[in-house]
This record gives sequence, C-alpha cells and structure tokens, in this order.
Amino acid sequence: MLVRASERSGTPGTWSLPGGAVDHGEDPNHTVVRETAAETGLSVAVSGLADVLADMRALPDRGITIHTDRLIYRVAVRGGTLADRVGERPTDLARWYTLDEARELPLRSFTARALGLPASSADVVPDEAPEFPSFYAVPGPDGLHRAQRFAAYAVCTDPAGRVLLTRVSDGYPGAGCWHLPGGGTDYGEQPGAALIRELVEETGQTGRLVELLGVASHRDAASLGPEGYPIDWHGVRAFYRVVVDQPNPLTVADVGGSTCEARWFGREELGALPTHHLTEVTAEAVQAAQLT
Repeated sequence: MLVRASERSGTPGTWSLPGGAVDHGEDPNHTVVRETAAETGLSVAVSGLADVLADMRALPDRGITIHTDRLIYRVAVRGGTLADRVGERPTDLARWYTLDEARELPLRSFTARALGLPASSADVVPDEAPEFPSFYAVPGPDGLHRAQRFAAYAVCTDPAGRVLLTRVSDGYPGAGCWHLPGGGTDYGEQPGAALIRELVEETGQTGRLVELLGVASHRDAASLGPEGYPIDWHGVRAFYRVVVDQPNPLTVADVGGSTCEARWFGREELGALPTHHLTEVTAEAVQAAQLT
C-alpha cells in the first residue's frame, strides 16, 4: 500500500508508505493506525515493528532541510474501503502495488529503503546536516512549554551477562535513578549510530548493535530539568539490544551532563534493585528483555 503526495506537500507526486507525524503525547502505535485510516480509508492493526530509521531531505523552494525519525510498522488490514483523500491533505491517492510496480514509481527515499528497493531520486538529499539543537521546547497555547524528542537507548550486556546502566545527574528528571545508556539523535544522524556514540560518551564502552527490541512512548506533563521551568515532555524512544564484547574501564566523558556515573550490574543485583531506583523506561526495557 502506497500513498501519493499532493500539491500541499513538499514533494508532490512522490509515493510513500502511509503514515504521518506523532502528535504530542501520542503512542506511535496509535499514530500509524490513525494516519493510515486518514490517508487510505482502511482500518489496520499493528503486527510488529519492522525498522527505525532517519532521513534528511531538502526543500529548496522553502529554503529548509528536514530531518525525520521514522518508525516502520508491519500492519494487517482489518477492514474499510480504499478511498482517495482529495482536498486539503498532504496525500491525495492510495493504491496497492507489487514490488515490481513500486520500483518504477518516484518513491520517497525512506520508502524505497523500507521496501528493499534501489534508492530513488525523488528526494533532494543535502550533503551536510545543518546545525540544529537535539532538544528544544516551544510555548504551547496554554503557556506551558512543550518538547517532543526522539532517542535511542541500549539494553547493553557483556560476555559475563552483566547489564550496563547509567545514573541520572542531579538537576535532571529522574535524578539519582539508574537509566539505560543512550540519548537523543543529532540532526541527520541514524538512531543506531546515535546509540553507539552515546554509549561511548556516557560509559566509555564500544558496543555492537544486535537487534531492535521495540519503541516506547512516555509523557511527563510537567517535567522539571535544568531549564528551571516545567516542560510538557514527550519522549519517543527506540530500544536496541547491544553487546560489549570487550569491556573497557567505565568513564563518563560528558562531565556536567545528564549522566554522572556508569556501572555494570549482575542479573541478580539488577533484579534486587527497587523499582523506584530505576527510571520508568529502564524498568520497562529490563522486563521486556527478560534481564531479571
């Protein structure tokens, strides 16, 4: 199933997978169902997460470059009637295509990659990523600042089966709690590359990506951090299984940042930690990965 970009989009006439932006506080699993219905008229059910990837595209007529983090889901059609969405929408057609037929279409770059097809020239890809902060908060209509951030985190183990965690610094949300190593992706950076970079910066370890475990969505409606004012915070986080084949001495390179300590935990030691000593996302990921 592919949808065609309308004249209201930045790339009219190109084809892509159905989907769209995650609203503030929205679970991405709900987003893909909602957006697919809006663009195709079909009701779908999520059956799994296929991939997480990022891409950049330039919009020369607007003078901007857009970085997008994309969650690619597998879905099954539950019902509905395929319908074109004409009018004030970024897409106007929805069609079924075989892979051979899709190969001949002007595909968005992320769609070609997700389908295992050759790269398309439908997107203008910039040579370099522009300077842009990985985090920013904007005032909402209620006067409260809002921030939405994509990040990648590691459920990281060594050959002895130990689990690597980092401690959150004072002044940051979750201060004093143990957290998974990782963090926000930079502009133009792939999630996997961001995770390996963050692992080195926060722990001094060189890791090997093994598999994508899943994605979690968490909202703190009044998060308090070093900014000094409450932020309605929405984090969308991809979790990967990572192995450190040869552990190095633990170091924290970003002194004064959100991480103040890194430590290896044995399975029994980790299981004995009270839940309130772990951040919410860490407790969920450890349980999902069956590490205790």
